[in-house]
Parts: sequence; structure tokens; C-alpha cells
Amino acid sequence: MLIRICSSKIHRATVTEADLNYVGSITIDEDLLDASGIKPFQYVNITNVSNGIFWQTYTMPGPRGKGDICLNGPPARHFHPGDKIIVLAEAWVTPEEYKDIVPIVVFVDEKNKVTSVEKHTELKGSTSGVR
Repeated sequence: MLIRICSSKIHRATVTEADLNYVGSITIDEDLLDASGIKPFQYVNITNVSNGIFWQTYTMPGPRGKGDICLNGPPARHFHPGDKIIVLAEAWVTPEEYKDIVPIVVFVDEKNKVTSVEKHTELKGSTSGVR
């Protein structure tokens, strides 16, 4: 049996571009991919905080240090520059691997520059879950 888990996330990034005519995917600044551990071509889930749309696609590395978050192809109809999104990477793990998983949470500023990288853990008696 495999368990589907969140392995990392980029929290409240700002969409910088939406390109309907591109083949597909989400382009993410390579600095953000490195900080989160998300790999190029890895499937991710994207939640649009601005309108509630949920989309799944794969990542493409964008130029390092530019803060690019570009939704390409069909999602460009649902994600627009200025929208806040959460990018959730997932993994399939065995029950044995599950107990050692500690997801990474990457927090960014309004220009998609990393402000902090934290571990997402369950804290008994806490509603935070991030430290």
C-alpha cells in the first residue's frame, strides 16, 4: 500500500504571469524549487487562494531569482497575475517511509522571494503545525 502525502509546499506565492498559448505546466523560479525540494517535471497541486480553483500540473524551472510563477496553457483561464496561490508537492510513500516524512513549507514575500523555510509538523495541543 502507498500513502499520498504532501511533501512540500510554497505558501501564498503571487502569480506573475498566465500564458494561455504555452503547452502547459507551471513555471516556478528555480530558487523556489530548490528551497521547497520540488523537482522539475514533478506533479504539483495548485490552490488559488483568490478564487478557490484547484489545478494539478507539472513544474518547469523558471529563471533563478526572478520570482516567476507562471501558469501555462489551460490553467491560464483560472489563474491571473496577482492571484495568491499555494503550490503543494506530493509523494507516494510506504507506511514505513511515512513516519519519517517532514514536509517543507516555503514562505515568500509579495515578489516571491523566500522569507523563511520551515518544517511542517504536527504539534500535539497546537493549532499551528508549523515550526
